[in-house]
Amino acid sequence: MSAAWRPGTRVGVDVGAARVGVAACDRDGVLATPVATLARDMETGSDVRELVEIVRDREAVEVVVGLPRSLDGTEGPAAEHVRAWCAQLHRALTGPGGIPDTPVRLVDERLTTVDAHRGLHASGLPGRAHRRVVDQAAAVLILQAAIDRERSLGEPLGELFAGPPARKPRRKERRA
Repeated sequence: MSAAWRPGTRVGVDVGAARVGVAACDRDGVLATPVATLARDMETGSDVRELVEIVRDREAVEVVVGLPRSLDGTEGPAAEHVRAWCAQLHRALTGPGGIPDTPVRLVDERLTTVDAHRGLHASGLPGRAHRRVVDQAAAVLILQAAIDRERSLGEPLGELFAGPPARKPRRKERRA
């Protein structure tokens, strides 16, 4: 284990259009395992609240969220949706009753869902059964990549999510 390893459980997240897959690792960062699949709730944010409870229950030191990028590395609409979801998570973590010292990191998740489907297929799970667990499997892959990187290189993978971008001043405010 690298001298720079930060001990503590991490929670990994794969945000999809319909579901949010959740994984967690042990305190020593050896193995990521599936935790839950949450129904995506864009109206009331119950998925974000459920994730905050998972983070609290596991006393996680960090949340690692997969950021979908195109094969050429650019960000498209799916990445925008994940960043918007992370903004909700950031508000929930830093707001009243939150866990303000829990950072959120965004890591490149290109092809993790494809790899998760392959792994589920190889394990013998029928294709129609993948839907209920593929998001968890993708979250495991995202988190395992992050903890492996930190253990081997001594630095966290991805970018620290610093919160939603500041809003642009309204036209009226700019004139003042």
